[in-house]
Amino acid sequence: MASEKILLVDDEVDIIEFLGYNLSKEGFDVTTCTSGKEAIELAKKIKPDLIVLDVMMPEMDGIETCHEIRTIDELKHTLIAFLSARGEDYSQVAGFDAGADDYITKPIKPRLLISRVNAILRRKVGGAPVEISDGNEDIKIDREKYLVYKNGAELSFPKKEFELLALLISKPGKVFTREVILENVWGGDVVVGDRTIDVHIRKLREKLGDNYIKTIKGVGYKFEA
Repeated sequence: MASEKILLVDDEVDIIEFLGYNLSKEGFDVTTCTSGKEAIELAKKIKPDLIVLDVMMPEMDGIETCHEIRTIDELKHTLIAFLSARGEDYSQVAGFDAGADDYITKPIKPRLLISRVNAILRRKVGGAPVEISDGNEDIKIDREKYLVYKNGAELSFPKKEFELLALLISKPGKVFTREVILENVWGGDVVVGDRTIDVHIRKLREKLGDNYIKTIKGVGYKFEA
């Protein structure tokens, strides 16, 4: 039986009760609340493995809540999945841009929800630190602590940006296709647009510089040491 802690956040009580019941039945330790502000306080208290967060909520919506959670050191790498009735590409991009790990469109059947939650919880990067050197500049990533350093200075990376960098840097010079990136970083059962990858690549370049990640037109991306 699963034992991971899940914080379920939605302003619709019937959805909270329905999803909470099905997740609890699978053995998850489920805590629920109905607002973004309450979610932040609960998350700091219980430190969940996964936060399932509604997008459209009054006062503080899910996007704002996710942004706030990502500024809290002890929650910086907590898994976050948005749950929303809005499935447009721009809504999903906004969610991933806020630091989410997944985007689930509702309504969703209980069995599919359980499958998606299990898939999200499996996305944990592990292994020894990887060091890549390039002339006078050094990049180091610590896969266990989700830390990235450039010239000894620590850089802030949301989980999806970190996982994308970890994938590219794992084999310098290798071209990773968009399909491979989506499979390894977002999971094969997650539907995201090409723009989602582009946004994350742009953010990596903003933090690392333009010399490391190369675009191979019509194919994908590679990391060059």
